[in-house]
Amino acid sequence: MLSRTGEYALRAVIHLAQNRNRWPIPGNRIAEEAGVPAKYLSKVLGDLVRIGVLLSSRGKQGGFRMARPPDKTLLMDVLAPFEQFDERRCPFGGGRCSDQAPCLAHERWKGVVDAEQRFLRSTTVQDVAGRPPARETGRRRNG
Repeated sequence: MLSRTGEYALRAVIHLAQNRNRWPIPGNRIAEEAGVPAKYLSKVLGDLVRIGVLLSSRGKQGGFRMARPPDKTLLMDVLAPFEQFDERRCPFGGGRCSDQAPCLAHERWKGVVDAEQRFLRSTTVQDVAGRPPARETGRRRNG
């Protein structure tokens, strides 16, 4: 039920969470490794920086990193600029469905949408990214 843009935003942020020992990661590398078109992802990453989910740095060693730890970043934080959560669209009522004028599926569909929003408001990026990578010990290897 997410837009393609929302899905790409999640994939990029989850990729960053899974690879925090490599921060900052260049946008083109995130796109390649997360399987997202680079041109499309460039705008998405810029939007995520503007709303404070990501930080960016320029230059040869530049790239993106998360502004807050993945376990403190809700999925809703990532998706908010890309999805219309405040307006519930009904695929069954031709755009004319509401609590005041419900379609036949309204109550059941409303439950699905409400469950999705509860999930996004209570699930962190870390919850879906998995465990953080083990801390590197010893010397860093080149190459």
